[in-house]
Amino acid sequence: MAVISKPLVFTYIYLLIYILLSSGVILYNKWVLSPKYFNFPFPITLTMIHMAFSGMVSFFLVRVFKVVSPVKMTFEIYVTCVIPISAFFAASLWFGNTAYLYISVAFIQMLKALMPVATFIMAIMCDTDKARCDVFLNMLVVSVGVVVSSYGEIHFNVVGTVYQVTGIFAEALRLVLTQVLLQKKGLTLNPITSLYYIAPCSFVFLFVPWYLLEKPGMEVSQIQFNFWIFFSNALCALALNFSIFLVIGRTGAVTVRVAGVLKDWILIALSTVIFPESTITVLNITGYAIALCGVVMYNYLKVRDVRASQLPETATERMAKDWKLEKSSDIYVPNNGGNGSGEANTLSFSDGKDEEAQPLITSSRSFHIGRSFAD
Repeated sequence: MAVISKPLVFTYIYLLIYILLSSGVILYNKWVLSPKYFNFPFPITLTMIHMAFSGMVSFFLVRVFKVVSPVKMTFEIYVTCVIPISAFFAASLWFGNTAYLYISVAFIQMLKALMPVATFIMAIMCDTDKARCDVFLNMLVVSVGVVVSSYGEIHFNVVGTVYQVTGIFAEALRLVLTQVLLQKKGLTLNPITSLYYIAPCSFVFLFVPWYLLEKPGMEVSQIQFNFWIFFSNALCALALNFSIFLVIGRTGAVTVRVAGVLKDWILIALSTVIFPESTITVLNITGYAIALCGVVMYNYLKVRDVRASQLPETATERMAKDWKLEKSSDIYVPNNGGNGSGEANTLSFSDGKDEEAQPLITSSRSFHIGRSFAD
């Protein structure tokens, strides 16, 4: 009888927690915002509550309890990176939550299949990716599937669909900007520091549309404000951020994507049970299945590209590098720090912790080159 290792058990537990929290937050938001249930039809207000709560918790974790250390944030980085990322983060949450007022949870999940399409388009516009025929065909399959699913939607609503699609493109632009702005500056943010810097800024951006669109229609006497409902709702949203971090740390981005597909199917099924008005048709499911085929193929291509870019160098490439070292008149002094620049004349020396380090013997000297393979 095979014994399951503890790390594997914890990995499955983290995946289960992520799926439950992700599904729970979406269903909870729908229940709070829907006029048929809790009847709090103010999505910007709800999003601002989330941002305020996340900002306060992250402030205490960073500044008071010092669970994590703040990054070296300069005014220039904050203005050029944090502010635009926060703006599109706020927009994606605003539009995504507003869509719950008009369309069903099941149809929203089907529309979210457009995320790879939006990300691919934004990446090309920001010059972080190149247009390719194979990826374009996948995007075409996804788009056709979403169109078929939309055609089969019984309670199709143009306004809700526009809100959701706009939110998807805002989120895609946020992801691309995070890569372009933060990663190029060598700035990495974990979930706590991300919320510490981004949540307050997003709250400010949300205040403007809230003041113009929701505040005039809000009457205190008509608002059902239950502290425990909003507190638990914000707490679930915060816990979801941390669960994503734990899952990626345990598994990898690819596994999270696969878990996300499983979560979508579960969520579609649950939404039809919890919200009876959220009916789905055969055409809905057919279109969504077509779209998922395109998404799966897109993920496969991205993983294949990453693996291909990290294959060990061939014997010919090694011989050429050895020949260049032998012909070089300069004395090469190893630098244990490694600059990671990726230049042709730079060797990155392993610190002994990389299990996949490969030895390279050149003349009478033995170099140890570390290679790290991403998931």
